[in-house]
Amino acid sequence: MSPRFKNAFLHVSVQEQILFARHLAIMTKAGMSLIDSLQMLKRQAKSRGMRMILDGVTKDVSNGQFLSVALEPYIKVFGELFVNIVRIGETSGTLPENLTYLAQELTKKRQLATKIKGALFYPLIILVGTVGIITLLVTYVLPKILPVFQSLNVTLPLPTRILIAVSSFAQQYILYIFIAVIIVIVAFLLLLRIKGFQYVVHRFLLFLPVAGTLAQQINIANFTRTLGILLKSGAHIVEAVGTSAMTLGNLVFREALGNAAEKIKKGEELSAHLSEFPKLFPGMLYEMIAVGENTGNLSETLLYLGDYYEEEIDNATKNLSTVLEPLLLIIMGVIVGFVAIAIITPIYSITQGVR
Repeated sequence: MSPRFKNAFLHVSVQEQILFARHLAIMTKAGMSLIDSLQMLKRQAKSRGMRMILDGVTKDVSNGQFLSVALEPYIKVFGELFVNIVRIGETSGTLPENLTYLAQELTKKRQLATKIKGALFYPLIILVGTVGIITLLVTYVLPKILPVFQSLNVTLPLPTRILIAVSSFAQQYILYIFIAVIIVIVAFLLLLRIKGFQYVVHRFLLFLPVAGTLAQQINIANFTRTLGILLKSGAHIVEAVGTSAMTLGNLVFREALGNAAEKIKKGEELSAHLSEFPKLFPGMLYEMIAVGENTGNLSETLLYLGDYYEEEIDNATKNLSTVLEPLLLIIMGVIVGFVAIAIITPIYSITQGVR
């Protein structure tokens, strides 16, 4: 089995990457040699994946390779930002400082991801609960109750007739529905591997009312913070813009910013290029970047913008959670209420007839 094939199955958590960068920064800043630092970190590593990676990296560094070169076979694990910041630190002689910046950046990205997941967790639980209740009612509870109503030879209320039709359809076609849903999900995931289809999905996502704004803010926050940290660590702006673009998840943003690197190489300002995409980049963003370019404080401006958009994301996720929770509860209440009415109404009619 080739080393590259083995590396494809390695996984290291973001927390482990943060600790690796932070501890290596402290050790090298204290004067410990890079090889001794890597050997100590390998002994302290908790996961098998991290131990395997550090074993390979330590051997390569011992054989005379730069740390950044030794990390390149594991770029799928650490990401381009990690390897590039290490390489820039080696070139400029600021490896401990760059590793510290990297640990801070990874920590902020992890906190942002945690906030987004946390805001969507409770609405997701409500949604799963609603689907579970509906499935239980339609496939198990209703088939035992509804035949009683059908045997009465009376005109049933409209809600009850609708419920009988839905229950009968679900019982008859539930397996086909399940298979169809699985096929659609698998087909969608396979199509997402095609870059053209993925681009269309990413563009469509940006036009959605709430999710589109959130996706835009996430990509802008990641870009500005990554570019700011690269420039602060000593990277050239052309290379830094290209690297920052490659770290983004949305292909629409990645394409626009990939073109920016080429334009900057020809002498165009970054702010001028971003202004050509007003639907992707708000006016405030490229105007602030223009101020940073004119004053020579571009890296600080970008880091400020990263913080600003992270706050916007935090507020947006809180608002999204605030809207989704009552909405899903209302939907659940309407469904359960409809089922209750459909069952109780004929029972009430029967008891009235008996009296």
